Parts: sequence; structure tokens; C-alpha cells
Amino acid sequence: MTSTIDARGIRTHYHEAGTGRPVLLLHGSGPGVSAWANWRLNLSALAERFRVVAPDLVGFGDTERPAGVYYSLDTWVDQVVALMDALEMPRASLVGNSLGGRIGLRLAELHPERVDRMVLMGAPGVGMTPTEGLRALRAYQPSEENMRRLLLDCFAVDKSIITDELVRTRYEASVAPGAFEAYREMFFSPEHAGSELGITEDQVRAVGHRTLLVHGREDKVVPVEVAWNMVRLLPDADLAVFARCGHWTQIERAGDFNKLVADFLGGTP
Repeated sequence: MTSTIDARGIRTHYHEAGTGRPVLLLHGSGPGVSAWANWRLNLSALAERFRVVAPDLVGFGDTERPAGVYYSLDTWVDQVVALMDALEMPRASLVGNSLGGRIGLRLAELHPERVDRMVLMGAPGVGMTPTEGLRALRAYQPSEENMRRLLLDCFAVDKSIITDELVRTRYEASVAPGAFEAYREMFFSPEHAGSELGITEDQVRAVGHRTLLVHGREDKVVPVEVAWNMVRLLPDADLAVFARCGHWTQIERAGDFNKLVADFLGGTP
């Protein structure tokens, strides 16, 4: 099911499936990204055991881009909390891809009572520095060929998953009305703070939630070394590293990812 709901002034588009303990899927920040682009291979599998909700964060996908919105980590956290309130979801587990993982960490820091378990996949953290892959993402200029090169070079080890349809879909999403303008604003305009995603060791040590880190060994956007730093600092965390896998563990290794995450989220509270 897809729907739209008011999340404290932001008309938020989201996908929902399944019943049971609630799980929020938070997507990343690449050009043309959306909840469906990130989670299309995971929603149905996880919905067999959980109530799964996957929103488009403000600035991305089909969610409204209100005039005057301030793009920042806390804005995205506020949107997620407001969505939880609107859906009568007092508490949920979080699965965050890249930017979505950093949003999950911030949400756990500001609203620990709203978070059950966390899965952080390819998420930025302590020791993160601008990588060649991240610079390529941010330097993207819309064209179908540029999108193809970006996906081939930065996201996947298995190049066969970068199909013409995937390239076309991501390109078209990146040039939807207002999409590229929002992408440039949030990460490059001095009036916004979308790129301010740093986290300190003390902040990480204070996150006591049961956490699973999932990382591709060949990730070119967020190096696997960041996950090693985080698992050493988080008080209650495990780490799974997927071989022959880049920044999209949930796509390149979808079957393994779905089983691992479902078993972790379904563990004894």
C-alpha cells in the first residue's frame, strides 16, 4: 500500500505492508533515491513478520517539498517522529541505509524511547571522510549516461544489477520537478545543513539500543572501516560484513540481507 499523510506540516509519501512489531525503513541520499528505490526488494520479505513503513524523506521521492523547508539532520528526524505520531506508532525499530542510518542514530539520541532496535547499513559514522564515491554522488549532473556511470562506479560490485530500467528510473526521479534543485540545496547551499552528518565518539557510546551494522566490504561511498569504528564504540552492537558487495547490501545481497535483518529484528525484546 502507498499513501500520503501529514507529518507535522509535511505531506509525506510512504509505503506500508504487513502487521506486527513496527519497522521503519529509512532510505539514503543518492540522486533519484526514494523509499521504493532503496527497499523494493525488502518490503515484502520483511512484511511477512512485521508492520513495515518506508517513507520518502522530505526533499526526496514523492514527499512534498514545502517552501521554506530547512534541510538538516534534525528536520529529517522531526519528520520521522511526526510520521510515527500520525501513524500511531509510539515505538519502532529502524533500518537505515546510509543517510537513513545517520538519521536513525540521531533519532535514538534525541528520542530514545521511540526506538526499539536499529539496523545501520552503509551508514556514516566516526572516522567518515569524503570518499571518491561520495564526491561522485554529490557532483552528479542530470543525464541518463551520468546516472549509469554513477551507479556502475559507486554502488554495485555486481554490475549486472545496473539495468537499463534501473538507470532510467533513477535518472527520471532525479529530474522530477524540484528534485535536483532540492538535492543541490540540501547538500551545497549555506542556508541548509544536509551535509552536516558528523558524530562524536561520545554520542555513539551513549546509544544503548540493540544495533546491527550491515556493510558491504567493497563499499566505495562509506568505507567498511567506518562500521568497524562504530561497532567498537556502540555498547550493544553486532557487525555483518558482506563480501563482493558495495553500498547496496539490501539490493546486491537481498536474500541474505532480508533473513539477517528479519531474524535480528524479531529477536527477544
